[in-house]
Amino acid sequence: MDQNDRLAINGGNPVRNQYLPYAKQWIDSEDIKAVEEVLQDDFLTTGPKVTQFEQKMAQYVGAKYAVSFINGTAALHAACYAANIQFGDEVITTPLSFVATANCILYHGALPVFADIDPSTYNISPKSIQSLITEKTKAIIPVDFSGQACDYDEILLIAKKNNLIVIEDAAHALGAKYKGKSIGSISDMTMFSFHPVKHITTGEGGIITTNNEEFYEKLVQFRNHGITRDFKKFKNNDGPWFYEMQLLGFNYRLNDIQAALGISQLKKINKFISIRKKYVELYNQAFADMSSIQIPKQLQGSDSSWHLYVIRLNLEKLSCDRKTIFEALQKENIGINVHYIPIYLHPFYQSIGYKKGLCPIAEKTYEEIITLPLFPLMSEEDVMDVIKGVKKVISYYSLK
Repeated sequence: MDQNDRLAINGGNPVRNQYLPYAKQWIDSEDIKAVEEVLQDDFLTTGPKVTQFEQKMAQYVGAKYAVSFINGTAALHAACYAANIQFGDEVITTPLSFVATANCILYHGALPVFADIDPSTYNISPKSIQSLITEKTKAIIPVDFSGQACDYDEILLIAKKNNLIVIEDAAHALGAKYKGKSIGSISDMTMFSFHPVKHITTGEGGIITTNNEEFYEKLVQFRNHGITRDFKKFKNNDGPWFYEMQLLGFNYRLNDIQAALGISQLKKINKFISIRKKYVELYNQAFADMSSIQIPKQLQGSDSSWHLYVIRLNLEKLSCDRKTIFEALQKENIGINVHYIPIYLHPFYQSIGYKKGLCPIAEKTYEEIITLPLFPLMSEEDVMDVIKGVKKVISYYSLK
C-alpha cells in the first residue's frame, strides 16, 4: 500500500491546504522602521546600533559583556580563540547539535570529543563528560538542546575540578533559565544565534555574553582582524591615527542594519517566548496519552524558552519507520524536520576517523525524533492542524 492509498483511506485530503513551515521569523512594521532609520543614518556598519544592541543583550541575560558577530558560527570560533584552544587540545561537546558546535573546535586545530546525551532531555550527559576528560581536555561546549538548559550544577563542578572553560552553545535558549538564573549569565562564555528560525533574528547574527573582562577583550579584537586601537596595548605609536594588528583575527563584525533589527526584535522577546510556551502546552496536552509518541521531558530546574518541539516515536508500537511517518506528515502539508543528525556521522567527520557507535544513545535518539512546527507567528489554528495531522498519521500506522 503506497502513500496515496493511505491518504485515500483517511479521506483523501491533507489536514492543511497550505504548507506550514517548521519555523519562520516574525518581522513587523516596527522592525522595518528600525532598519529604515539606519539606512537613512550616517552609519551602516561599526556604528552606535551595534554597541546599543550588545548592551541590551548583556542587560537582558544579566551578563557584564556582550560581543556581537556576523553569525553564531563566527561567535563560537571567537569563543574558542578567547579560551586559548589550540592545536592538539581536546574539547568535549555533544553530537546532537548542528555541525557548527564541533566545527569551531576544528578551526583551531583541536579535537572534538563527543560525549553521549541524557536519554530523557537529549542534552549532554555530565557522567559521559566526566568519563572523557584527559590531560588534553581544554574546554566543554554543552548545547541547550531545544531551549532547555543543561545540568549546569554538574557541568560547572566538573569544569572547576578539572580547570576547564565552559563555552555554552545557547543558540536555542535565549530567554531560558536554569534554577532562576538567565542563560547567558552562567557559563564562562555563552553563544546566542539570531538566525531567522531562532527566538529573535538579525537576519544572520550571533553574540557571546561573558562576565570575564579578558575574554571580552579577546573577542572584540578577534572579530576585527586582530586589530586594536587601544593605545595602552600598542607596541608602537606613530600618532592619533594609529592602530595595530596584533593577532590573526577575522572580519566577523555585525553591522548596524542587523543590530537595529535585533534591538527591535529584542523588545518582543518575552511575547515570543510566551506564545511558544502556550503552543507547547497545547502539544503536550494533545499528545500526552498517545503511547506511540513521547513528548519532551524537562530537566528539573530548567525553564525552557522552547526553540524546538521534538517528539520521539515509539517505533515498537508503529508498523513503520521514522521516514514513513516523516513523509506522511509532509503530505499533510506539515513542515516537520529532524534535529539533528549526530555530527560525527557526517561524511567529513567520518573521513577524519570518527565511527558510528561512538554515542549509542544519541544515535538511537536521532533515529526516533521528529521536530514539529513551533514559532510565534503560528496561529492556534495552525497548532491544531499539526495536532490533527500527527494524530491522523500516527493512528494509521499504530499497531492494533
